[in-house]
Amino acid sequence: MRIEIATLFPEMCEAVLSESIIGRARRAGAIEVHCHNIRDYTLDKHRRVDDTPYGGGMGMVMQAEPIYRCWQAVCERSGSRPHTIYLSPKGRVLTQDIAVELSHREHLFLLCGHYEGVDQRVLDTIVDEELSVGDYVLTGGELPALIVTDAVARMCHGVLPAAAAFEDESIFSGLLEYPQYTRPEVWEGRAVPEVLLSGHHLRISQWRRAESLRITQERRPDLYAAYLDKED
Repeated sequence: MRIEIATLFPEMCEAVLSESIIGRARRAGAIEVHCHNIRDYTLDKHRRVDDTPYGGGMGMVMQAEPIYRCWQAVCERSGSRPHTIYLSPKGRVLTQDIAVELSHREHLFLLCGHYEGVDQRVLDTIVDEELSVGDYVLTGGELPALIVTDAVARMCHGVLPAAAAFEDESIFSGLLEYPQYTRPEVWEGRAVPEVLLSGHHLRISQWRRAESLRITQERRPDLYAAYLDKED
């Protein structure tokens, strides 16, 4: 899996993607993530990448040419056309199913917008789809791009120790995850559920499933209903 992030703030993205599980996976070569500074592809001597919007209005709009030149350079270097995603509140909302779908692709290009948005002409030219991370507005596309990268990369071979590390989690299975406990056995007068100390694997499995069902029904009835429909 190779992921390209086109952004005005590559250092911001690198700071996150160089740490923890994703950082280790990058250093081990399990995945490739490259952050590209869109300003490096402008022809403006002041490295400007935005201008005022036609038709008037507040704010600035990112220009098509620097983004297009960045995208072209990535295509030429890799020898392939990446599946190109624009992070936008107008896109379909990211779900685990979409993350799984994207994890099967070999090459992704994530475009981070800023200001009042991006010239529509470059979106029409290079973008395959738009993705949103929720019904709210952020100052730029960097945080959504990092979310997409993390959600997708962790399912790639070699990033986590085994598929079970992400399959047995909230959302992936269709249910929210059961409660987790670790030492000490009693903390602040609260004891770990006895079944988890029993060593009886079947009982533990049954307890965890029952807890997942209970928590999902209480907190996400929409997921609970969809899960029951799927099971039926």
